[in-house]
Amino acid sequence: MKLASYNIQCGFGLDERYDLERIVANLAGADIIALQEVTRGFVRNGRIDMVAAIEALLPDYYSIYGAGLDLLPPGAGPRDLRFQFGNMVLSRWPILATRTLLLPRSRTLSKLNLQRVAVEAVIDAPGGAVRVYSVHLDHVSPDERIRQIHYLKDHAINFVRDGGSLTGAMEIDYADPPLPEDFILMGDFNMVPESPEYCALAGLKDAFYGRMPRFDVPTDALDTAGALTPEAYSWMDPKDRNKRMHLDYCFISCGLSDRLRSAYVDIDAEGSDHFPVWVEIDG
Repeated sequence: MKLASYNIQCGFGLDERYDLERIVANLAGADIIALQEVTRGFVRNGRIDMVAAIEALLPDYYSIYGAGLDLLPPGAGPRDLRFQFGNMVLSRWPILATRTLLLPRSRTLSKLNLQRVAVEAVIDAPGGAVRVYSVHLDHVSPDERIRQIHYLKDHAINFVRDGGSLTGAMEIDYADPPLPEDFILMGDFNMVPESPEYCALAGLKDAFYGRMPRFDVPTDALDTAGALTPEAYSWMDPKDRNKRMHLDYCFISCGLSDRLRSAYVDIDAEGSDHFPVWVEIDG
């Protein structure tokens, strides 16, 4: 099972050119795709419906979209496209259930601060149902990211207890969707390795044991695969390519840790200012 996560920067590449076909080509071979910064009705990319455009380019994939930002543009009519900014999940296999989790946020006064979301997908994968989250955390404040991480972890860890999006479905002549315990958090976390917010998600390192897989602490797939080296990066400033940071990750639940086969960042892709994170898991 090959998974890829990509913040596609509203379709603009390192050359600041809009090219959605290039982005999709960077994702060839992925079974499950998590995308961030997918827009509809955004003036800067010609108000294109990126969700429909991506679905047209990947017609054999199931897809879901969750928007945090949803505004009526000035002068828009009642049936005009709204300005939306959010995340997608696409899958070769059926997406059986989904929720859009609105992550905690606080009002800023001078810096743009969008409503962030994590889009949850229960996917009917060949090795058994699995949950995948397309995540995009706040870019302004570590404090806000920590609040969002605690909220996200609570939902991911307690999914089975909470019952996902639907339980007791026999009352409406449906079968309950599966409630898989294993999950994958993929996306742009806007945090650097070993930062306070990173440790809030991955746990602190023990001086002797390092980080051990635990039920309530997801594992950083890139770190486990040896790809999170000091010089690693997943974002580059298009105006100064010497400015680089590692911001994008894939965290997996402890039940998947022994099934992890590989993880890396494709720094050859130029479809965005971020680079795709690739992970391969057995099953």
